[in-house]
Parts: sequence; C-alpha cells; structure tokens
Amino acid sequence: MTLRKLPDNIVNQIAAGEVVERPASAVKELVENAIDAGADRIDVLMRTGGRSLISIKDNGKGMTPEELELCFERHATSKLPDEDLVNIQHLGFRGEAIPSIASVSRMSITTRTADADNAWKLSVEGGRKGSVEPAAMSTGTHVEVRDIFYATPARLKFLKSERAEFGAALDVIRRLAMAYPSIAFSLSDEKRTALKVSAAQGDLFEAWLDRLGAIMGREFSENALKIDAERNGVVLTGYAGVPTFNRGNANMQFMFVNGRPVKDKTFTGAIRAAYMDLLARNRHALLALFLELPPDQVDVNVHPAKAEVRFRDSAGVRGLIIGALRNALAANGHRASSTVGHQALGAFRTENNPAFEQLNLQSRPSRPVGMGNWAEVRPNSNTQSHLAEETSAYQAPLSPAQNTEPMAPSARDYGAEQSAQASEGDFQTYPLGAARGQLHETYIVAQTKNGMVLVDQHAAHERLVMERMKKAYSQRSVGRQMLLLPDVIEIDEAAAERVCERAEELAEMGLVIEPFGPGAIVVRETPALLGTCNVKGLIQDLADDLAEFDTALALKDRLDDVFATMACHGSVRAGRRLSIDEMNALLREMEVTPHSGQCNHGRPTYVELQLSDIEKLFGRR
Repeated sequence: MTLRKLPDNIVNQIAAGEVVERPASAVKELVENAIDAGADRIDVLMRTGGRSLISIKDNGKGMTPEELELCFERHATSKLPDEDLVNIQHLGFRGEAIPSIASVSRMSITTRTADADNAWKLSVEGGRKGSVEPAAMSTGTHVEVRDIFYATPARLKFLKSERAEFGAALDVIRRLAMAYPSIAFSLSDEKRTALKVSAAQGDLFEAWLDRLGAIMGREFSENALKIDAERNGVVLTGYAGVPTFNRGNANMQFMFVNGRPVKDKTFTGAIRAAYMDLLARNRHALLALFLELPPDQVDVNVHPAKAEVRFRDSAGVRGLIIGALRNALAANGHRASSTVGHQALGAFRTENNPAFEQLNLQSRPSRPVGMGNWAEVRPNSNTQSHLAEETSAYQAPLSPAQNTEPMAPSARDYGAEQSAQASEGDFQTYPLGAARGQLHETYIVAQTKNGMVLVDQHAAHERLVMERMKKAYSQRSVGRQMLLLPDVIEIDEAAAERVCERAEELAEMGLVIEPFGPGAIVVRETPALLGTCNVKGLIQDLADDLAEFDTALALKDRLDDVFATMACHGSVRAGRRLSIDEMNALLREMEVTPHSGQCNHGRPTYVELQLSDIEKLFGRR
C-alpha cells in the first residue's frame, strides 16, 4: 500500500459530508454568506425539497471576477483578515462551504459589485470549474445549486421526503431571520411562499418582537417578557414567554450567540432551571434569547456545521441566563397567558362542544320552556312566527310595573351582600377585580373593569404559600407550629430512612421530625404557614421526592421542589366555602405575588374573559 495525497475533488466531497449533510445545510451556509456580505434582502427558492434546485439571491456587496474564481478554492475566505481564529466576527470563516457544495452538485454563481459595469458568472459541475463569463445582474449575488448530491448518489438515499427537507430549510431561515430583523427574508417553492418577512425598522427590541411575532406567532408577542441583562461584559437580550404560555416540546426555544443560531446544553439546562417550579415537567417554555459576548470568550470553531459553541466561563453564562429569566418572570407578577382565556372561550363555542353538535342556534328556533327533547320540536311557519313574537317580547324592556317585581330571595340576599362587601369601584381598581361569588366551593368569580376572572382557589393559594415560604426561608425566619400531639407516620422503611437523613435540612424549612423505629417517623413541628395540613401525605410526598433527587444534592439545591410539595398540603383545598372577604384577600395577594399566574405544577391559577368575548358568546356582537 502506497501513501498518496487524495485528489482535490475527493477531499472536497469528504468535506461535504461534514458541512453539507442535506439541502438545508447548503441553504444555511449560503444564506450566512449573504448576511456576511451585508445584504438586507435574501430570497430563497427550492424545488423538490432542494434536490433539483436551490436558488439564493441577495443584494449584498458582491464579488469581483478574481474573488469569484477564488471562492471555489478550499479555505479561501475574506472573513479572517488577521488569521485569528480567536477573534471571529462573521458567521462563516472556514472557506469550506462553496467548494464542498460545488463538489457534489452543479453550481453557478452570478455576482456584481456596486462599482462594476456588469456582473460575472462562474459554473462548476461536480468540482470541475468552468471559466468566468460576463452576465447581466444588479448588485449582489445569485447562487444556484442544481442536482445536489448527483456526484455522490449514495447520499441521495439518505435524504428524507421533499416536505421534510423543505421543512428543515424553513427552520434554518426562521432562525436566521430571528437573529437579523433588519434583513428581509423569503423562502418559497414552486407552489407557495412558506416565509416572507420584511426588514424591521426602529428600536432593536421592537424589531425583534415584530420579527418573533411573525415567525413564532402573534400569540408569542402578546405573551412575551422582555429580557435585558448584563454581567461582566456579557449581554443577554430577547424575549421569553410567560409560564402558562407553553408547549409540549422544546421546538420553540431559540438561542443565539453573537448572531449565530446554536444548540447548546448550557442554554437548555439554564432554561429548565429558570422555569423549574413554574412549568409541569412535560411542558416547555417558548423563548428567543440573544447572547452577546467578546469573541475570545466563546469558541465557535467546534464543529464544521458551527451549530455548537464552547464558553470560556460556562458557569457565568448559565448564571446570567437563569438570573435574567427569573427576574423577568418575578417582575411579571400575577400575569397569565392570554391564551388561557382563548382556550376557555373555545370550550364554550358550539362547534367545539359535543353537547351542542346537534344545535344550530342561528337556524333553529329557541326551545320553549317545558318542551321535551329537540327531536320533539317540529318547526313550521306558524311555530317560527310564534317563537319570534315570544323572543321579541322577552327582549323588550320591562314596564314600570314589571320592574317593581321583587327579586328572588337568593338574588336579593346576594346583591345586599355584595354591596356591603365591595364598593362599585373595586373591580375597576384591581387587576383581578372584586369577588362576586364562589362556584362549587372551588372557583372564585370576580368582576373586573372589562370582564370577569375565574380563579382556582387551591391552585392560587398553593402558589402564594410557596412564595411566602421561599421568602421566609431566604430571611431565615421560617415560623414553626408545635403539634399538640406529635404525629407518628408509618411509611416504607427505606423511605423513612431517606427522610430522616435530611432531618436537619427539613428543620431549617420548618419541619421537625425524628426517627421512631423502623419505618416510622414522628413529626413534632410543621411550618406555621401551612396551618392545618395532611402531615402523613406531606411526609409520604417528601419521601417520594427525595427518591428522585440526586442523593449528593442538598435540599437547598432543590428548594423549589420541597416547598412546592409542602405548599400543596397547606393550601386552601377545593371544596372549602370562602367568605367574600377571604376571596378578595386571596385576589389582592395574588396581585402582588410573583408567579401567581400559575400554580406550583405549571397550570394557570385563573382565567380572564373579556366582556367583548362574553358578549360574542351570547350573540350581542
């Protein structure tokens, strides 16, 4: 066997295996080149998922004929003027993309600089380069990639369906469009335009929010919190969704480092930690975060696809992300997602409610009082005429005589109680309004200035208790209440040992326990904030939680989990009758408590319905 140097075309094809995995990879590399060239408009066209054609046009600075010929050579780049891999200022810098793509496809580039008399075009087929020829084109660059992987047919077998490949390219363009709101992007195939966003104007944060709303959906911009933090020269900006606006997967979590879309475990772990006690375990927040830091503090030269980065101070970056997100979420107060109300209204709508599937209230007459099932009604012209008269009479204003008819006792008493407990201006003053009643001893009904609020009393109080306990713990002032008769709890022996091993830490949190023989624990004091609670259920749940924790972790590292478990057992339970004063007190505390828009398990604590939406339900609008 003789050692020899591989031909350039084989070297390029090997490099293409790393840089160009699929059509979307080619799109990413070429669009990043357009961004580096200063373009403010980039249009992408794909046919058959990119197999037959990828066309990318930009209005950047273009290339001279000499640069055009040189760009097809391996490692030819204008983006490392000082040959310093530590100080990378552009998205591209390797000089591998164009020769790699050209080695496995039929590729042509037409380009023109602003001061040139005409454009120039160069074509390469399977790595075999043609000659530079004059062409007609305005300032910018137009790249066409045809029959990708025709020179390496084995790679074609690994491509997915046309729809999947186009979807992957769409994801690439979306991410780049988020990072660069000042650039207009479009992506289309032969049949439709999948993405078209215009260049945003004005303040950077406003531009970002407009662009994120266009890509992630209008609901995101309605439920997003502004993130703006800085620490030791590292700046974190962007937007994060409120906890109750979430998804079942992490596909709507976007991270960028110095304008580069990345996927990094540091981000993923930090986001999970920031939302730890605000989301259910199987739900994920929506957000777009932009990290800016000196180039020498991050290594982007980790992988040919440049999708991974390494931070010099990863702990500092993680701390910045967690702190910024938690501060924004705490400042959010009691606010919940607007989609919670929309979902509630959707449940009312007849088209989504099986109970109304057989009814069409616009085409059927109103059901007269005392009639049987709808199947018994046989509408005819006389019936409809009669019902129309009845409806008209029902909707007419009451006469003075009718208006003096006394209310039913329950309605009269209710009105008197409200006038005594809440002034007319209460619901206009407070964001969560004034309490008007309680449904099924579980839900509080409050009237606001522009609608109504429905509160889950147990979920809301659970969050309030947890936040009180966290605050007391941080101030080293967790109050305890001694049990008149200590409770002896019998549980599994292994579970009892786990809990007793943490007795000292639990005592700092207000729970005083001692071992009481094999498989038994005696509880002497409980946190005062819990009031009367189910002590046995609390100990059992704590034992279950400890079984899931890392045994090397101190409880203070899982503080939110422990307090969430305790709060659940010390909150107002569903089924308890509350007075109006108690309801209003709960509403007022929610308004000043961070994170009170969602319970400790990530579910919403209240639903707000606007008066205009309620009126639509009854056909008033």
